[in-house]
Amino acid sequence: MGLIGVGSAARGIGTAVAGVAEVFRANSTAEAAHQHAEHVAALAQYQSEFGQSNRTRFDAIVDAINRIPRPAMAFATMGLFGFAMWQPVAFAARMQGLALIPEQLWWLMGAVVGFYFGARELHHRRAAPPSAAAVAQVAASVRAMSQPQAADPPDATGIIEPNAVIAEWRQSR
Repeated sequence: MGLIGVGSAARGIGTAVAGVAEVFRANSTAEAAHQHAEHVAALAQYQSEFGQSNRTRFDAIVDAINRIPRPAMAFATMGLFGFAMWQPVAFAARMQGLALIPEQLWWLMGAVVGFYFGARELHHRRAAPPSAAAVAQVAASVRAMSQPQAADPPDATGIIEPNAVIAEWRQSR
């Protein structure tokens, strides 16, 4: 009878210590559960956003227009070399006209082109977004991992060795 009282007193002291400890350090288990739920929600949102492809003709046209400037500038630069060889006098006259452009306008042109190419470079240097199939597979894996398993996973040798403490904990839930 005395052991029951000691056990409940110890449990009460343990609960009090845990409550005080959580003031100074977050509960790791609760924090991990919160992060897991947040991760699953983010994956679900990402899957709903990118999982289905319902592009319209307007989307395709806008994407095509967005792809025009870089090739146009590259071909125009190569065209300048051809124009210089084909009509050197006319080319020289146009280059003299470029010499009349104020320096501030050159700076503005450099900023616009630099930001355009810089933004595209930054966009393409970032990791490419995963495909819809990959997002669906990750979401399914996360859902499967969040469900409790009947046995512990096999170790490196392929032998399943049940962990008695985990098994006892699962039974107590």
